[in-house]
Amino acid sequence: MSERIRRGSVPVEVARFGTPLALGMGLQVTFNLVDAYLISRLPHGVAGPALGAIGICDQLAALGTIVSYGLSVATGAVVSRRHGAGDAAGVRAAAWQSLLLVLGLSLAFGLAGVLGARVLIADVVGAKGRVAELGAAYLTVMLGGSFTIFLLLHLTTLQRALGSSKTPASLLVLANVVNFVFAVLLVYGPGEAPPGFGWGPPIARALGLPRMELMGAAWATVLARVVVLVPLGVILIRRFGLFRRDSRVEPDWRAISSLWRVGWPSSTQLVVRIAAMLVIHSLVARAYTTASDQSATTALGIVFRLETMALFVGLGWGSAAQTFVGQNLGASRPDRAANAGWFAALYNALMMTALAVAYRAYGRDIVGFFDDSPRVIEIGVSYVGAVGFSYVGLGIGIVLGAAIQGAGATKLTLGLDSAVVFAFQLPVAWLVVFGLGLPLERLWQVIAWTYVAFAAVYVASYRRGKFLSTALP
Repeated sequence: MSERIRRGSVPVEVARFGTPLALGMGLQVTFNLVDAYLISRLPHGVAGPALGAIGICDQLAALGTIVSYGLSVATGAVVSRRHGAGDAAGVRAAAWQSLLLVLGLSLAFGLAGVLGARVLIADVVGAKGRVAELGAAYLTVMLGGSFTIFLLLHLTTLQRALGSSKTPASLLVLANVVNFVFAVLLVYGPGEAPPGFGWGPPIARALGLPRMELMGAAWATVLARVVVLVPLGVILIRRFGLFRRDSRVEPDWRAISSLWRVGWPSSTQLVVRIAAMLVIHSLVARAYTTASDQSATTALGIVFRLETMALFVGLGWGSAAQTFVGQNLGASRPDRAANAGWFAALYNALMMTALAVAYRAYGRDIVGFFDDSPRVIEIGVSYVGAVGFSYVGLGIGIVLGAAIQGAGATKLTLGLDSAVVFAFQLPVAWLVVFGLGLPLERLWQVIAWTYVAFAAVYVASYRRGKFLSTALP
């Protein structure tokens, strides 16, 4: 596949390589959608607050994930560039030192979740009542087990950087199947299950599994990821020669420092984006909910999960763009590198358009599928109607940003994201909510225009092409 990346038809090979990555990343989101679906089938008094809780917790947990993923992106850029230049020893060294760095981050974020989950969800975000109570317990497990998602994304990034896209996608399908089975068993346990899931309670009863409801969804996700990490690691060792005994040396702090210098801007950029979503969650929780009526938080939790699908599909195409840019720059083919980014952005824009059409056409049914409360459906549909087609802009920004990162220009993408978020999105959102006291629909419009702004600044920067001359360690 690497030879086709460097010599084949750019539009054909980008499509061939990127499609399974986009689908695989989209499947990663179904971890969350499966959880939401199963939880929505619990008794209404539990389901509503639980959906609101996981909507907030997913964003908080994502902060750790994206810090790690930013470093994975940097590693992918280094590995793909060295692979394109034929430097096998450099590939192995970068892979091992980056793994040590990711494991260190896993420990740090795991401790933060175990010790500070309640503070994060109640004091920082401002969740109230039952949402805060359920969310604190759920977040403890998700952050405590964050090493599973850190390693899953890191190892799949390494495979992708070396030219493999189908195997990671296949393993993500397996992970979703395992997650679904585990979730049914742990959410419902030996108790009552909705129609279609009657097979779960007898198995749970035979295995002595309790009914854990929301906490069962958290444990199912963590355990499913552990199951997939085993074959993923074996493939990297046996097929690609990574992490073998001769590569497992002591930490090389100079190499780790170099990876950190490339990776921290990428991590910070993604933190900026997720933090912006958390601020929106906080604004909604503080201004549009009460302890007895949390419909807006529940609706936002649902639609943000749908939006995460758009985000991850974009990351899939962005991963393809990053690999093509890195390998072709390593092979001294800058024109091919630049063209690959444009084609990946085009393909992603087509997928985002299709996704937006589906969400707008079936938004009421989709939101109602998770929570049939009239107010929740009304708010969710208003969000999808206002923001849906701006996913095209969001996707263009993600893909071109990933292509720029593939060249190692991670500080540039951090600067562009920060400019849009801090100069436009957050101040305008605050003005709409607290300055002018406008309805939710106006806040949704701010989000839509933010995504359009992302596309505009990245297209302008990518056309200049200065990122193609960035040096990597």
